[in-house]
Amino acid sequence: MERFTPTERTTLKRLPKRGEFDREAVYRILDEGFICHVGFVAEGGPCVIPTGYGRLGDRLYLHGSAASRMLRSLSLGVEVCVTVTLVDGLVLARSAFHHSINYRSVVIFGTASVVEGLAEKAEALRAISEQIIPRRWDEVREPNEQELKATLVLTLPLVEVSAKVRTGPPIDDEEDYVIPVWAGVLPLSLAAAAPVPDPRLSDGISLPSYVSSYTRQAR
Repeated sequence: MERFTPTERTTLKRLPKRGEFDREAVYRILDEGFICHVGFVAEGGPCVIPTGYGRLGDRLYLHGSAASRMLRSLSLGVEVCVTVTLVDGLVLARSAFHHSINYRSVVIFGTASVVEGLAEKAEALRAISEQIIPRRWDEVREPNEQELKATLVLTLPLVEVSAKVRTGPPIDDEEDYVIPVWAGVLPLSLAAAAPVPDPRLSDGISLPSYVSSYTRQAR
């Protein structure tokens, strides 16, 4: 399927022209991010938790301690809503009312399930690691069996999904365009600063290129 099928929950009610259901466009947004917010109901009340994630094909993977309240709650089959947002710029209008933000966001509804097998769990953890910093997994020690058993990994199928995107300049009321104040877009992006070595780093170990040239754009 090249497009996600809109549902009652994923159909945009406000500004529907900003909706995006193309599968590859949605995946590009998910692949550029690495932090999501997971919303669910636990013990009778709403809860939203930020966490890292990884995508493999049409599945999203979440992980954490086997004692995690979020993961234990989701493993029981409760409905979940996962969101990912990338901020691309501040949209500065001539009126306070029309200020906005250029962004790309994805909303996922569904039910997560536990990844049981150690091999699939290791592959899911690799996907999460690669989502955050590609090529790191191949250099570090992989989780041992005890560590895998202490880690809970959930998989969420990407079925009920939509994206919402805003781009472009501010849209002012026609009569406000004569107001003598600067208007436009202030672009924003996630950028890495200079790496800080571990004080216990052994001599002679060089900085990997995937650290020195780290970027979230055009991944």
